[in-house]
Amino acid sequence: MSKENSSMEISVGDKVVSEVNDSVSEVTSKVVGVNGETSEAVDDNDDVAEVSSEVKGEAAKKKKKKNKSKKKKDPLQQTDPPSIPVAELFPSGEFPEGEIQQYKDDNLWRVTSEEKRELERLQKPTYNSVRQAAEVHRQVRKYIRSIVKPGMLMTDLCETLENTVRKLISENGLQAGIAFPTGCSLNWVAAHWTPNSGDKTVLDYNDVMKLDFGTHIDGYIVDCAFTVAFNPMFDPLLKATQEATNTGIKEAGIDVRLCDVGAAIQEVMESYEVEINGKVFQVKSIHNLNGHSIGQYQIHAGKSVPIVKGGVQTKMEEGEFYAIETFGSTGKGYVREDLECSHYMKNFDVGHVPLRLPRAKQLLATINKNFSTLAFCRRYLDRLGETKYLMALKNLCDAGIVQPYPPLCDVKGSYVSQFEHTILLRPTCKEVVSRGDDY
Repeated sequence: MSKENSSMEISVGDKVVSEVNDSVSEVTSKVVGVNGETSEAVDDNDDVAEVSSEVKGEAAKKKKKKNKSKKKKDPLQQTDPPSIPVAELFPSGEFPEGEIQQYKDDNLWRVTSEEKRELERLQKPTYNSVRQAAEVHRQVRKYIRSIVKPGMLMTDLCETLENTVRKLISENGLQAGIAFPTGCSLNWVAAHWTPNSGDKTVLDYNDVMKLDFGTHIDGYIVDCAFTVAFNPMFDPLLKATQEATNTGIKEAGIDVRLCDVGAAIQEVMESYEVEINGKVFQVKSIHNLNGHSIGQYQIHAGKSVPIVKGGVQTKMEEGEFYAIETFGSTGKGYVREDLECSHYMKNFDVGHVPLRLPRAKQLLATINKNFSTLAFCRRYLDRLGETKYLMALKNLCDAGIVQPYPPLCDVKGSYVSQFEHTILLRPTCKEVVSRGDDY
């Protein structure tokens, strides 16, 4: 821009300023008036204040709306008692990872192996399914531990637990639900006892109860158990079993021999003593009870994890699921089948077996539709509306299609404790999928 044009702009600007000043003076004199009255200004000020107030109000409303829209929704919290499906608590569809333990010695290289990491990425959907089942297990057992008390009817306890599982896992036929009947074996009964319909057994203050229940998503099973005892004199018995289970988990790994896991478990278990009513007992590992590998829709997939030394030399392998469970007893440390049977399971590898009884065929159709090769109990058949089925069920057992699993008992008067976790031998690490804050 040239200097001449600049000067012209300045002079024009001075003129504008002068005119503005004159206008301001005129307005001021009108406002003040001859007698110095300011009524006109007051009116103007009122109008301005009123408009200003309206503007501020609108601005405040807009700000409030803006803040409201920006405010994030709080994450959904589980109710008490639990009623919200776990899938709704994790809208991303990703479920919490279990406790991670690193492999030892010759397997340390797996942690950084890109090849092994890629194998895990391919298995992510499977891992997520079992983690969902594990989260359901954690939430259900947390609730049950808060309500269990002496005087409860065992049937009520089991049905409360099972109905809670059904809600939280969004039960859906064979795609999601209960993996096997709730075991609530008492005292010298180590496993496989659940009340049949009409059973009036009541939980007592001096009982030692093993609460063993399972959940599954798409047949991927979480098998996990703990022991409930109200009388503190049983605490050393429970501690022995919990420590033995943790030892088994620590020792487990890819290429580890099953017999070595059993030897480590027994050493820890039998280092404990418990005094019951003035008499001291060494805690014994039950020789003929084991942990086991788990397959899809198959609770016992072929490999057994002993809890005493001298087991098989078979090795654990990459990608396998295991239930590491231990049983500590004040009795003989040996169980036998006894009492009325409640647990049953269709044999995994059974083919077509011709049946003569129409009632047996009809019952088998019910079992296939609702349980397939997952374990079930008589209460579950009752719940489905089956009646007068005992003869048909016996026929299926006699034909080798269904296997009965009667209660397993040590000597009467003894006490048995159990703790159990499901672990996954991932390519890069060991994941204790069912681990929780409680045990």
